[in-house]
Amino acid sequence: MPTAADAYADLVGRVKEAALLNSCGAVLGWDERTYMPRQGSSLRGEQMALLARLAHQMMTDEHIGANLAAVEGSPLVADPDADAAANVREIRRAYDRARKLPKELVEELARTTIRAQGAWQEARQNNDFATFRPWLEKVVALKRQEADAVGYRDHPYDALLDEYEPGATAREIRSVFVALAAELVPLIEAVTGSGRQPRHNVLERDYPVDLQKVFSQEAAAAIGFDFQAGRLDVTTHPFCSGVGPGDCRLTTRYNPRFFNEAFFGTLHEAGHGIYEQGLDPEHFGTPRGSACSLGIHESQSRLWENQVGRGQPFWEPFFPRARQVFPAALAGVALDDWMFAVNEVKRSFIRVEADEATYNLHIMLRFDLEQQLLTGTLKPADVPAEWNRRMKADLGVDVPTDAKGCLQDTHWGSGLFGYFPTYSLGNMYSAQYFEKAQHDLGGDLDAMFARGEFAPLLKWLQTNIHLQGMRFAPRELVKHVTGSDLSPEPLLRHLTRKAQEYYGV
Repeated sequence: MPTAADAYADLVGRVKEAALLNSCGAVLGWDERTYMPRQGSSLRGEQMALLARLAHQMMTDEHIGANLAAVEGSPLVADPDADAAANVREIRRAYDRARKLPKELVEELARTTIRAQGAWQEARQNNDFATFRPWLEKVVALKRQEADAVGYRDHPYDALLDEYEPGATAREIRSVFVALAAELVPLIEAVTGSGRQPRHNVLERDYPVDLQKVFSQEAAAAIGFDFQAGRLDVTTHPFCSGVGPGDCRLTTRYNPRFFNEAFFGTLHEAGHGIYEQGLDPEHFGTPRGSACSLGIHESQSRLWENQVGRGQPFWEPFFPRARQVFPAALAGVALDDWMFAVNEVKRSFIRVEADEATYNLHIMLRFDLEQQLLTGTLKPADVPAEWNRRMKADLGVDVPTDAKGCLQDTHWGSGLFGYFPTYSLGNMYSAQYFEKAQHDLGGDLDAMFARGEFAPLLKWLQTNIHLQGMRFAPRELVKHVTGSDLSPEPLLRHLTRKAQEYYGV
């Protein structure tokens, strides 16, 4: 009979092999959304279905179950914070979940979501929801099957949410969102009613795409993204794909008449990439070498995009450089005008371009609609009308087209039901982490940023978050690092300070 140490070694070897297979799928997925010809979607769907089936077989192999049984309860996992304990805990969670899913469902989800993404891109480009509707119906039906197979206590959404934010439930997130909205909505009302407006047109001038790429890459490299181990490409909906050690792919999209879209989108994805590059390569393929959760992942992207990238200290060195790169667009623009423009609070219909405050209302809307789609109280055919109604009620905007409404995000075509709440969780986590980093680093982060020094913050994040992998559950990690449970208060303090600075409220 093998020892616990032998069983653990075999267990780790098997999950690392499965991770290698999944990394192949990551490359194919990146290619599908960047360079693959559109007519290749059917073949790519079959390729992804095959990879999904093989990975599922590897992760549900009875040897994994036997190895887990041999290690659980052994001295190897006696310390709950040890590498082995974290790996065994998370592999058990993944194994039990995978065993509940029929391989036919796993294959069909992979096949359908690839083709649905292609249909979504076409529908968005042509502002034609009817093109996407049958695919949305298929994806929703498959995700219901997944939720039923996995099982849940209160709501089918919980079964899907757990894949992205382990241990979270819709009820808990709703409670946090209610507390956030209680103060956020009045703050937005006060800001938009203040009568103050920035020179927004400074962002809507001629910003040549080739120069945007140069400037965005300079900024991403400055905050710590390693382009020797990554790259930046163009896609319809920006994302980051962490293939594995030494290979992290960022994507963005450019608008020659709007600065924010590519620049802050690139900073956001670079934050994801920095997290991926900060994971311990020694543990690649195991939970200890994997991101803690999507909420924690989003905390890293939103921290670099907002707490850092929209702060004046960041622009002390970067605004002079921006004026060199875009001399015509920024002629006569003062730094104060620029800062007010990039921190404008304005109700709008595009989530990825939304300001820090109203962004969360976009997420809450999607959170509600996803739950309704899963329970059947909202039919896919009725999504455009309900989306537009909620946007008017929640954000006070009239959605002009489905392309700028319910077709703006890729998530539903990709089958990512349960993902959206992690964006607002990430906003809250990021504010908590940033407050703690300021305290631990002596409170002079602003002075560091003004000198173009981002390495101290990067090292703090790597030590406290990136290198921890999945040692802790998400809520445990934020408590371990900051001493406090997840709370909307740090984010509200951050947003209130900006409201006072720019809007006087």
